[in-house]
Amino acid sequence: MARIAGVDLPRGKRADVALTYIYGIGRATALKILDSTGVNWARGIDDLSSEEINEIRKELEQHYKVEGDLRREVGSNIKRLMDIGCYRGLRHRKGLPARGQRTHTNARTRKGPRRGAAPKKK
Repeated sequence: MARIAGVDLPRGKRADVALTYIYGIGRATALKILDSTGVNWARGIDDLSSEEINEIRKELEQHYKVEGDLRREVGSNIKRLMDIGCYRGLRHRKGLPARGQRTHTNARTRKGPRRGAAPKKK
C-alpha cells in the first residue's frame, strides 16, 4: 500500500484517482503531478514501483502544500477573518454561509438540523 503525505492511497485505484485522496489535491492537480513526474495516470497505484512513488512524493513536497500544512493554513485564514471581525469572519463565527447564499430556506449543511417548536403542554 502506497503512503504519500501521511495518507494511505487505496489499492486497486488508478493513480490519478488515488492521489485525490490527499487533502488539497483534485483531479487536475493529480494529473499535473503525474505528468511532471512522467508516471502514466492510467496505471493502478499497486502497479507503481517504489521509485515512481518516491518521485511523486518528492514532487508533492517541493511544489505543493497538502494535508496538515494546508489544513493549518486554511484554519489560520478563517481564524484571522474572525479576529478582525469582518463580515465573512462573523458568518464563520455564527456557523452561517459566508458567500452570500440564502438562509431563509436551505443552508441546512451550515446551520445544522432544524430545531422545531417546543411541544405544547396540555
